[in-house]
Amino acid sequence: MAQNIYDTDAFFEGYGRLRRSVLGLDGAPEWPALRAMLPPTRGLRVVDLGCGFGWFARWAAAEGAARVLGLDLSENMLARARAETEDAAVEYARADLDALDLPEAAFDLAYSSLAFHYVKDFGRLAGVIARALVPGGMLVFSIEHPIYMASSRPGWMTAEDGRCTWPVDGYAREGRRVTDWLAPGVVKHHRRLGTTLNTLVGAGLAIHRVEEWCPTPEQVAAQPSLAEEMERPMMVLIAAGR
Repeated sequence: MAQNIYDTDAFFEGYGRLRRSVLGLDGAPEWPALRAMLPPTRGLRVVDLGCGFGWFARWAAAEGAARVLGLDLSENMLARARAETEDAAVEYARADLDALDLPEAAFDLAYSSLAFHYVKDFGRLAGVIARALVPGGMLVFSIEHPIYMASSRPGWMTAEDGRCTWPVDGYAREGRRVTDWLAPGVVKHHRRLGTTLNTLVGAGLAIHRVEEWCPTPEQVAAQPSLAEEMERPMMVLIAAGR
């Protein structure tokens, strides 16, 4: 079972104060680029993997999705999502992405925002997603860029072999990493960008687009704190199709 850090009080309280938690999709600077990768959602059956507060699930339903299933491991996240969702087309359920099962050919679109870097066996998950998509279905997701470590302060992270490195150090050494972000001891799983892309291809998905996201000049002007994201890629956005 994946680490359920979002159900610890300190982490959840800190997460709830983030700009993207308060403002939703409008508070996520990568959202315009991610939205541009999405197909028109009208009439689609959608699964949101790591749905959090349900911002995307509600957006997809408002855009005309026939059905949206939001999945998350955190009971705190699901409780907030249910409390803020009134659309009958949206359903939420608890699920561990490390042990996920989905029905075959049940979805037209799978979406995920900043969740897959918590998954240990991405190969298994990619296979589950590929089988759950209909022919022509799409997977669109964001993850932390593998050379970036999201942390509340500069510092070291601990690799699987116990080695302490800066985020970009030890890039070729894949595996479990532990860092402090909102709370100590947050577990993530480092994979090279090539590994992520090749895993998708191996699962039978075709890569449609890859964006190593950085803010636009207009975003930096409106929110100067984003200027530091020009120094290294913070996220990678990927669209793939069945």
